[in-house]
Amino acid sequence: MLLDLSGKRALVTGIANNRSIAWGIAQQLHAAGAELAVTYLPDERGKLKQKVEELTAPLAPKLLLPLDVQQPQQIEAAFAAIQSTWGGLEILIHCLAFAQKEDLSGDFSAVSLEGFNLALDISAYSLISLSRAAKPLMTNGGSIITLTYLGGVRVVPNYNVMGIAKAALEMNVRYLAAELGPQNIRVNGISAGPIRTLASSAVGGILDMIHHVEATAPLRRTVTQTEVGNTAAFLASDLASGITGQILYVDSGYCIMGM
Repeated sequence: MLLDLSGKRALVTGIANNRSIAWGIAQQLHAAGAELAVTYLPDERGKLKQKVEELTAPLAPKLLLPLDVQQPQQIEAAFAAIQSTWGGLEILIHCLAFAQKEDLSGDFSAVSLEGFNLALDISAYSLISLSRAAKPLMTNGGSIITLTYLGGVRVVPNYNVMGIAKAALEMNVRYLAAELGPQNIRVNGISAGPIRTLASSAVGGILDMIHHVEATAPLRRTVTQTEVGNTAAFLASDLASGITGQILYVDSGYCIMGM
């Protein structure tokens, strides 16, 4: 069986620019034959919409949807548009994370309640809210995929509150997989190695982290957007029909090493 997503409809969240992991995933889903809808974070001047629209134009997305996951009405409107246009959905890609920069470094005990709640809301709870909205549209089964990182299971410098958010996200994967499995909806996470993205640029020492992975990982390199995208396409396909509730590490093997 070849990897074929023809006839499958995918919603991809989290594309910010051409370095976004979500962009790599969108490209590979498209290459495998999936029809796409993409979201953007709305801003007053519409710059992010324009950027995402221009970037994704070669993939001919069926829908370009505003989505701020802190606004429940925008989630409702996005999935209503999908229902109206497609009538259903098979693939949901969740690539959303945010924390205040001051909550990523310094003493972890200094994190504010506001910063803690913000990171957990956008980075972890949003998977629950999007999955809840997608559930009634996945009448033929489906695949929900999120992005996590090693900092959710190990202490990583300059990651702090985001590590807590990723730990919560990974448990969300397991509880959602248990709930949605009877509907043949699979839920999995990809734990990607460090990649230079807009989000990772907020993490202090990201280049040092990448160089450390390149020196330490069994493959002696970090991974690419394309490699993460290929894994997402696999998890979205029927080739992965027996896989749910899992965190797949795509990190050149770094996670198996002792340092």
